[in-house]
Amino acid sequence: MDSKNIYFDTNVVLDIIDFTRINHTSASILFNFCIFNNYKIIISEDMLSTIFYIHKDKKQVLEFFKVIQNDWNISIFGEKIIKNAINLSLEKNLDLEDMLQCLCAKENGCQVLITNDKKFYDCGLSIYSASEFLERYGQK
Repeated sequence: MDSKNIYFDTNVVLDIIDFTRINHTSASILFNFCIFNNYKIIISEDMLSTIFYIHKDKKQVLEFFKVIQNDWNISIFGEKIIKNAINLSLEKNLDLEDMLQCLCAKENGCQVLITNDKKFYDCGLSIYSASEFLERYGQK
């Protein structure tokens, strides 16, 4: 993998924060692996409000955001990404949220997108679940 930029989908960030989620362990190991191996973790700014809305422990979410805000790249979509995502979603009957995340990842030079969504659209990036990424790039 040429780029050390790695994009985390919303569900992966939720898996890291919430120890009751089924993918918490693999997401936490992935998080530590990425930090230890100097990957640049990228998420979109819309995830902040989505995660805050979904997660029950608002204080825990805010504390997590406080910790990551200086180390992770929290990227904006911008007008170009939004327009392209809407057009692609309409043309190909695709999930808008997936399109936004994919285009944001591409805009930020990511070759890899980590999601635990088994139906995430194949948008030209290498798409892995947390455990699949660790199997491929982690310690053997």
